[in-house]
Amino acid sequence: MSVLAKTETLVLIPVYNHASKLRKVVDGAVKAGWDVLVVNDGSTDDILIKLQGAFCKILTLPVNKGKGAAILAGAKWAKERGYQAIITVDADGQLNPEEAYLLLAAAQENWPGIIIGARKMDQETVPKASIFGRNFSNFWVRLESGLDIPDTQSGYRLYPVLKLLALPIHTKRYDFEVEVVVRAAWAGLPIKSVDVSVDYPAKGERITHFHQIKDNFRLTKLHTKLVLRALNPMPHKKIKKKRFDKSSISILHPIKLIKQLCREYDSTFQLSIAAWLGIFLGALPLIAIHTVVIIYVSHKLHLNKIASVASSQLCAPPIVPILCIQVGYLMRTGSFLTEISRETLILELHQRLWEWFLGSLIVGPVLGVLVAFVTYCSLYWLRRNISGTTCEQSET
Repeated sequence: MSVLAKTETLVLIPVYNHASKLRKVVDGAVKAGWDVLVVNDGSTDDILIKLQGAFCKILTLPVNKGKGAAILAGAKWAKERGYQAIITVDADGQLNPEEAYLLLAAAQENWPGIIIGARKMDQETVPKASIFGRNFSNFWVRLESGLDIPDTQSGYRLYPVLKLLALPIHTKRYDFEVEVVVRAAWAGLPIKSVDVSVDYPAKGERITHFHQIKDNFRLTKLHTKLVLRALNPMPHKKIKKKRFDKSSISILHPIKLIKQLCREYDSTFQLSIAAWLGIFLGALPLIAIHTVVIIYVSHKLHLNKIASVASSQLCAPPIVPILCIQVGYLMRTGSFLTEISRETLILELHQRLWEWFLGSLIVGPVLGVLVAFVTYCSLYWLRRNISGTTCEQSET
């Protein structure tokens, strides 16, 4: 027995100046048997004319407030009329509204949760900038939430209405769709992805309102805030509690615990990032608390703790601290520290610590990139050769 009926689900199409594409999207959703709401986000073109005779409801916002604001306004509209879920579809015609049933089917086993339509971006017309942007966004969301989501920027989503409106979302434009995923994960909502098709038009035919400077700046601010919140020890407010799983506890079994720690977040790229973090934090003058800080930050950012702690050992005294002090001294005075005496080592200890900190902000990231690169290449080579050897042995 399904937990979410089609009649309880509303297809919501936020639109801003996409009159030329909108009618096709609306008609496709209606043809597939969905109730449809178009949220007109202060459009200035002839959208209302294009929608004459269409079997859909229209909610008009007087001024443009952003995609996120339009979705939230539509969610409130849906709540007032008894809908349990909304399926958001972009108005640019790139997504097929008839595939909304894929999201509804996935929601039956993940209710109440968010279902994301992961776009199969394998066409030749897909801009490389879009692929990079998606991968870049996926990386930060994984860092902030621990979830490996294949398409964190997709606008094809199913949201449980009540849960969506309960989330503390602060963004209202394109950055909304990234924030809602992270905060939903923090709140304990299940998040699942299903593959959907996407039709990217040829260069010059695509209509987009994404502003490369303004919107990328908004996303940068958002990820900065989310990372800082992820590092905050205060617990996140849960709107759906997860079931307690006794089998996940290994603390009473040291060998199982070590194996679990070695395997967590163990993709080649994730281990390389963990190595970078270990070097960066290891270079800082966190005297006597390096390991504690590294384990805490690695845990909060969902990185492999053992990889981070192990790589930090490369920063053990004396080489890296001396290098940091020399770089910091150079930044502060314009020359290197050549005098080694009681005055420079003891009486000026506070200055050496300050120089160590300054220098670590340069040495740590640079050395971290080098170690991460070596780690990535080594693991890539090892895993490729080990898998190749295993295949050959199995064939033999």
